[in-house]
Amino acid sequence: MRSEETPFVGGPLDGRVLSVLVGATGQPPKTYEVPVPDEAGGPPTVYVYRRVAAGTTRRLGLIRGWRYEYDPEGTPGSGPKWPWSRSS
Repeated sequence: MRSEETPFVGGPLDGRVLSVLVGATGQPPKTYEVPVPDEAGGPPTVYVYRRVAAGTTRRLGLIRGWRYEYDPEGTPGSGPKWPWSRSS
């Protein structure tokens, strides 16, 4: 698998650069979840980061890279949303 050095902005990982695995399209996942274990043995706290464009090229407006920004009200993703499983 290929990985990409991705910066994190805000939250407990502010300023860190981590290797994030990229998918078949060469893009990192839309959300990045960081579980932190509870000291009392309870359920872990999950910090959620959302992927945003780090910058664009001047001429064509192409995305030059990605970064993750902390989402304090974010809920962990539930997985892919398939078009045939929509609630009507």
